[in-house]
Amino acid sequence: MNLFIILYLVGFIRTLVVIAIIYFVIRLFTRYVLPVILENKLKDIQHKMNENQNQQQPAKKREGDVTIEYDRKRNGNRSKSEGEYVDFEEVD
Repeated sequence: MNLFIILYLVGFIRTLVVIAIIYFVIRLFTRYVLPVILENKLKDIQHKMNENQNQQQPAKKREGDVTIEYDRKRNGNRSKSEGEYVDFEEVD
């Protein structure tokens, strides 16, 4: 009977030690390793966003320059000499 109690206590203590080790490993991981990983990922995302923003910005133009840009997807079948019709009313 005493042997059974001793084996039971040894198993219980071993389980507590394993739980404590897992707890401290997770705690060390979240305190030291996880911030480094997140920082690297955030830098990568920020770098990609900056690249996308730089690609989308049009070239710098002088003040007063006028350019006409057409939407190629929507107006693909329009010829260049064709104008856009604007309906208006005369005001007396």
